[in-house]
Amino acid sequence: MNTPSGGRARARWALVSVLSANMLVDALEVSATLVALPSVGSGLGLSVTRVQWLVSGFAAGFGGLLLFGGRLVERLGPRRVYLAALPVFAAASLAGALTDSALLLTATRVLKGFCVALTAPTGLAIILSAVPEGAERRRAVSVYSFFGAAGFCSGLLLSGLLTGAGWRWTIAFPAPVALLLLAAGLRLVPRDGDGPRRPLGRHPFVAGAALTGAVLLLVYALSRIAGPGVQWRYAAAALAGAAALAAVLVRAERTAPRPLLRTELLRHEPLLRSALGAAALNGSYVGFLLVAALHLRGAGWSPWQTALAFLPAGLPLALSALHSGRIAARLGPARAVAAGAAAAPLGYALYPRGGGPVGHADLLPATSFVGVAFVLAFTALHLQATGTVPPALQSAAGGLYQTCVQLGAALTTALTSALYAAAGRGPALWLVTGVGLAGACVALRGLLHPSAPPATPAGHLSHPAAATTDGRGHPSASTRKAS
Repeated sequence: MNTPSGGRARARWALVSVLSANMLVDALEVSATLVALPSVGSGLGLSVTRVQWLVSGFAAGFGGLLLFGGRLVERLGPRRVYLAALPVFAAASLAGALTDSALLLTATRVLKGFCVALTAPTGLAIILSAVPEGAERRRAVSVYSFFGAAGFCSGLLLSGLLTGAGWRWTIAFPAPVALLLLAAGLRLVPRDGDGPRRPLGRHPFVAGAALTGAVLLLVYALSRIAGPGVQWRYAAAALAGAAALAAVLVRAERTAPRPLLRTELLRHEPLLRSALGAAALNGSYVGFLLVAALHLRGAGWSPWQTALAFLPAGLPLALSALHSGRIAARLGPARAVAAGAAAAPLGYALYPRGGGPVGHADLLPATSFVGVAFVLAFTALHLQATGTVPPALQSAAGGLYQTCVQLGAALTTALTSALYAAAGRGPALWLVTGVGLAGACVALRGLLHPSAPPATPAGHLSHPAAATTDGRGHPSASTRKAS
């Protein structure tokens, strides 16, 4: 005979399974798109600087609207926001798969980035509120973490299979999965409480729109900056527009009773150092895979061969997802960050630059070093970012950190694609290596001037709203350290 407590436990684990599956779909968005990128470009006749918007547009939507999304959850409640984001995500996936318009395809990517900015952290917050604290919650977070880390590798393999049949299948695949998750979520996700909620007000809309618009214009400017002739004029106009929107954002934040960004965080050196280091690591990583995907397709590789070549760059993190917090704790965050930040540019520098044939063995040193870099550095970066922040500010610190991670991917991808189109693979790889080295220099400062020990004890979850995802969809360190 089933006891009531046994039935509640099964319901909780059904909820964890659904939210974790959603995390997997979110995570594979980046890796699947990177493998499919050359096929989309050839299928729609798009240049490198235009097709890169599939990656940078997604990251810009994710990072630009992440802080606004937090306010939306405060106002509407986690269940409403989570369930509303899923059908929008599905519709955007179908629209992107069916269109022949580069502008509409880019718009769907920005919209999907915003949806992921809502579903990933909100789904984790729902788990933390539904599962009792203790061993059961640690197991639930471990499952969620593993699905997120495994999603990147799953996306590589799935895209390798689907893109061979046509890139539209890769873009459309998340739609039916999101609808299935919506059907399950309607039944399993707990209802929001009836307590009073803060009014949203005008400021979050203005600030969120200004930040996202500024990022999109900056991405456009960087993607055009290496172009010939008149392209410079377009880039200059976009830069001027981005500066104007940045001024609007600053004014809105300074006059708001509750700004999206807590200004005291801008004076917190460990947080800023970690955010910049993570932006450099994630941006250089995505830029590296973009260059490699374009190069391998030009060398005649199939999507499946490209996916297999990228696996060493993602598989180590998937295999170590349940232990990454312990790895960072054993080494110490500053040492782990420094080691990972040094491994990444070494991997980029080892990527073949000659014009001869390339095999899997030629790529293995580069992709392996990059995979190890993420295992060592990414969890440690988040621990270093939020560990010394007072508990009352950890939610805001997590939002700032993750915004920087996403914007690093958006901006580096745009500049890398412009240099690839103008000068070829070699200069683009040196740019990626330079971004990685800049992150290593930031990490070296943390090693020479270590911050205080983390304020959050090992094994203790920080504020739920601070837990979100990194650039590849993996749950952030604030979740992984609980396991």
